[in-house]
Amino acid sequence: MDGAEPVATGLSGMAEANAIGRDGASGAASNTITGGVFFHAVIQGRDITVQLPPQVTPALSALPPASGTFTGREEQVERLLEGLAPGREQRKAPLLAAVAGMAGVGKTELVVQTATRALKEPGWFPGGVLFVDMFGYDRERRLPPDHALDGLLRALGMPGEHIPDGLQDRTRLYRSVLSAFAEQGRRILVVIDNASDEEQARPLLPTDGTTAALLTSRHTLDVDARLHDLDVLDVRSSTELLNQALHNALGPGDTRVQDEPEHAKAIARLCAGLPLALRIAAALLADAPKRPLVSLALALEAEHRRLDRLRREERAVRAAFDLSHQHLGHQQARLFRLLSLNPGDDLSTESAANLADDDLYEVEGLLQDLARAHLLEPAHVWGRWRFHDLVRLYADERGRLHADSDERNVARSRLFAYYQTTAEAASTHLDTRRGTPSACFPDRDGALAWLDAERPNLVATVTAAPQFGLQKTSFDLADALTRYLHDCYAFDAWVTVTTTALAICREFDDRCGEAVALNQLGLAFAGLRRFGEAIDAHDKAAIVYRGLGDRDGEAGALTNLGSALTGLRRFDDAITAHTQAVTIFHETGDGQKEGHALSNLGSALTGLRRFDDALIAYTQAATIFNKTGNRRDAAHALNNVGGVLTELRQFERAVEYHAAAATIFRTHGDRHSEALAFNNLGRALVGLRRFDQAINAHAKAAAIYGEAGDRHREGVALNNHGLALVEVGRFGEAIDAHTQAAAIFRETSDRHGESQALNNLGRPLGEMGRLSEAIDAHTRAAAIYCDLGDRHREGLALHNLGATLSKAGRFKEAIDVQTKALNIFRETGDRHLEGLALHNLSNALLARGQFKKAIHARTKALTIFRETGNHP
Repeated sequence: MDGAEPVATGLSGMAEANAIGRDGASGAASNTITGGVFFHAVIQGRDITVQLPPQVTPALSALPPASGTFTGREEQVERLLEGLAPGREQRKAPLLAAVAGMAGVGKTELVVQTATRALKEPGWFPGGVLFVDMFGYDRERRLPPDHALDGLLRALGMPGEHIPDGLQDRTRLYRSVLSAFAEQGRRILVVIDNASDEEQARPLLPTDGTTAALLTSRHTLDVDARLHDLDVLDVRSSTELLNQALHNALGPGDTRVQDEPEHAKAIARLCAGLPLALRIAAALLADAPKRPLVSLALALEAEHRRLDRLRREERAVRAAFDLSHQHLGHQQARLFRLLSLNPGDDLSTESAANLADDDLYEVEGLLQDLARAHLLEPAHVWGRWRFHDLVRLYADERGRLHADSDERNVARSRLFAYYQTTAEAASTHLDTRRGTPSACFPDRDGALAWLDAERPNLVATVTAAPQFGLQKTSFDLADALTRYLHDCYAFDAWVTVTTTALAICREFDDRCGEAVALNQLGLAFAGLRRFGEAIDAHDKAAIVYRGLGDRDGEAGALTNLGSALTGLRRFDDAITAHTQAVTIFHETGDGQKEGHALSNLGSALTGLRRFDDALIAYTQAATIFNKTGNRRDAAHALNNVGGVLTELRQFERAVEYHAAAATIFRTHGDRHSEALAFNNLGRALVGLRRFDQAINAHAKAAAIYGEAGDRHREGVALNNHGLALVEVGRFGEAIDAHTQAAAIFRETSDRHGESQALNNLGRPLGEMGRLSEAIDAHTRAAAIYCDLGDRHREGLALHNLGATLSKAGRFKEAIDVQTKALNIFRETGDRHLEGLALHNLSNALLARGQFKKAIHARTKALTIFRETGNHP
């Protein structure tokens, strides 16, 4: 045996060695060792004496205490417990679970809570638990695996003199001890906390197939384990953690979270769901029981001081991040710091490569290193990456300290230039006036996909660039985004970039650029239905153009001004502006723009119910567009003609125009305009009583608008959808459609649309016998129309209100209301509705026994119906 002394070591109750004696038959020497666990050969021979070490009690209860404030992790605990239960042959989950996540996310607390629950399960871990903190990210306290094994073996009851020196021997002995415990029915749970890499963790992992282990690391380690990535807490769990921590510290009498729920949510948001930050915030509040939550929320609002304020005594968010940063290699650390320069919430691998000025695949590898270290998170699609909010602040802070060595300003300029030039390339696929489509993108769809993915970064770059002296980059990028933001109805973003461009033009006294920016700003405001601000912007643009002597620009601003005025239903003023624009475009010979101005003029004329004049304007516009081969704008003119024909009750012709327009839009791939044609087509089909087709057309329109994010037009389509549903008796669905439409109009501050939806809502409510709700809807609609000065539609609402009042048996009120409606229809010259009002008035008069008045009203109604060819 190479001179080695035979050793028998027993754990938790040492072996007993019987005295050596002679066998009566053979005289052979014998020795017996019982009741122990043995790790070396036991030599039998004459006069052998086994020297046993003194009795040692294993230390198998070293688990840190579980916190009393733990929430939002039940699902993760259950998943970890699945892998710990005994009986591996019946379970697919591996016995080793590795929990990874960023600093401060609560990895240790999760495994401690899990281990605490597992130890309480009968028969799961009768041998107890081993716990070791590897301090893997602390340079001063980092525990080498051989030192960790020394401590674990001693905890298992192994005397120091029997612990070998080398890592390999210690690992072998450690695993043998765990296996022996398992074989004796004393299975142990091993918890290895805060390991930084595979080299530090792997020697401590059991291999016997029975012993279970939990491992935590800020890195995703490759150790053949079931991986569990731990994310931050949601707002609800974050506020609950704050509440639990305050109750734990001060008792249930601290009701600040319940008393200030919005400020509690603000603290949760500013801590970004990071448990470490939340616990520090709770400790700061516990230090000052009288401090309101709003005070801490306001203190954390300032980004440049947030990490300073998320500290208390020995605990600090910055300190936790410091350890992760120090663990990075040079290239990873530099990229980590540079990534904070990206102005949006996430960025692509390509953007990161431009930022770092390095090879794409080299940078992709560095990004994956940062993700494995949980200093960066993969976004919801491959190839995009994002920071946790507090990590971003930390990266930016470190980046400022390394600004010179990282060449921070040069990197920012390089990233912003990449966004600008690529956006300009994408815009060539959307706007033919920008020349030949760029080869940077295979087609229009590819360009749009890139713009959609990068929109937040592009908008943020426009606003951020001027702060760093990059005004030209900002202005050129804003200009490149104009067509895209218009076409995808991203009006909020368009307002943001155009406001920035306007400020740059004024800073450099660029009057021409100022006029362009004002005009675009007005269009963006109009898209948001902020018509007052749109009118102001277009009016100022027209003045600047006039001062520059730019007649074409002035006319463009005037026709846009007219459209904004139409949005506010100031139709007379709108007609004046559009007429001026038509005249100027005709004089300058710009047929395309003249056609657009004529179309806009037609809309204003329609608003005043001057349908014959509107038809002339739309027809002239269509003629101009057809002459120049502009089929898409010609289709818009056709669609508008169809709308007027519907108002004139020429439904067959209207259907033809709308169907033709829809076909052209479909050919051009213009889904939004196709929805516009479908919506108008549905209205004409209702007039023809082809209700099922109308319902289908409106449903298609609403779906397309919903996909495009055009809330206002989605409301319009839903409103029309409800009208068609009423005609086939689907009243419940109609109520839902009109209710949704009213909510959308209220959300978009369209009082006119809201009143329309309310007026239409009244009918299906009445049909379902919900008369009080119907009366309320019609009454609210009439009041809004009255406030808006829309006499025609006020009459419609009153007419419907009168009919509902009659249905409810409130005939006296019905007579008064119908009389008001009748007077309005006479005032506005609507003979058809005048006849309907007289018809309903006669019914109410009959119910009240006023027979002469009823007959008189009915006679007048019949006369009107004969004259107009319409019947009730």
